[in-house]
Amino acid sequence: MDATTLYSIGELSRRTGLPVRTIRFYSDSGVVAPTTRSPAGYRRYDLDALRRLELLRTLRELGMDLATIQRVLDRELSVAEVAAAHADALDVQIRMLQLRRSVLRVVAGRGSNPEETKLMHRLTQLSGEERRRLIDDFMDGTFGTPAADPAVAAMVRAATPDLPDDPSSEQVAAWVELAELVGDEDFRARMRRTAVYQAAGRILDIESEAGEELMEFTRQKVAEARESGIDPLGDRAAPVIDDLVRRFAEVFARTPDAEFRDWMAQQFEEAHDPRVDRYWRLVWIVNGWQVVPNLIPVYPWLIQALRSDREA
Repeated sequence: MDATTLYSIGELSRRTGLPVRTIRFYSDSGVVAPTTRSPAGYRRYDLDALRRLELLRTLRELGMDLATIQRVLDRELSVAEVAAAHADALDVQIRMLQLRRSVLRVVAGRGSNPEETKLMHRLTQLSGEERRRLIDDFMDGTFGTPAADPAVAAMVRAATPDLPDDPSSEQVAAWVELAELVGDEDFRARMRRTAVYQAAGRILDIESEAGEELMEFTRQKVAEARESGIDPLGDRAAPVIDDLVRRFAEVFARTPDAEFRDWMAQQFEEAHDPRVDRYWRLVWIVNGWQVVPNLIPVYPWLIQALRSDREA
């Protein structure tokens, strides 16, 4: 085979593996035009046409459109330029497919209904910029007032949730819950209140008045209950919470009744609102941060147990 060899359309088909009708289509489109024709009018192609056809087949298999391939063959674009552009486009497609896979796993695992499935799909379809805007709107709406403490806002912004390109099903579920949470006005008010305590490391009045000994005992007992898997809303939590309420009532010279339990819950909620602590847990999950057990606040469990008793 040399530069002077001419090939019939059937020979090109055998050498490239492309059907004759496909080569004829490319020829009629002018992408790989015949070099000449035989006296009988049959198309003939030279070595350059063969190489163009082989490159065309390769680029088509890589997913490039015919118009772009035409520009490559005409040397208006380099293969490297086109490859880079298509690689970027494939990256986007791959991220979307990975995200859809994660959503489907969540739907399958949770047995989601149609409405929840649509919500998850809508929220995860948001672009990275749209997700950031959602969180920025939450930040501005929560800490955008002149009275807001800049240090508090900086603390919350430093832990901005950012869904990765290939999220796990747990991260998708956490992001969906988080996206719903930050749009809740009641939650924003809770965040404003508790974040002030958390950013400044302030001690609650009930902590200072109860004393370090009782507070350390409380943290120990609640930590033990959590580690034992005791549900704060379940019956097994009753003996733990009854004992703690009695001890606090003695210190504050109060009656350990429902009113006192409600007061205790309100005091601890000043800095440890369960919904706010849930927000931070969701942020950890979405960002893929390791959850360190001994850094998880014990007060949300205590508050839930106190509230459960009052509601009962």
